[in-house]
Amino acid sequence: MDIKYDLSSYTRVLKLASTPSWEEFSRIALIAGAGILLVGIVGFLIFTVMSFLPGGV
Repeated sequence: MDIKYDLSSYTRVLKLASTPSWEEFSRIALIAGAGILLVGIVGFLIFTVMSFLPGGV
């Protein structure tokens, strides 16, 4: 593991990175929020179905 090479590659990545515009940030946040909501709904539906089945939670 070459520390000097690693640091130079990290520096190169940081120089290429840029701050997203407000539109890009809000779109990414909206998609991430929708994904979290979808996973929560699926989990709730599974819990609901399992609680009605015999021997469920």
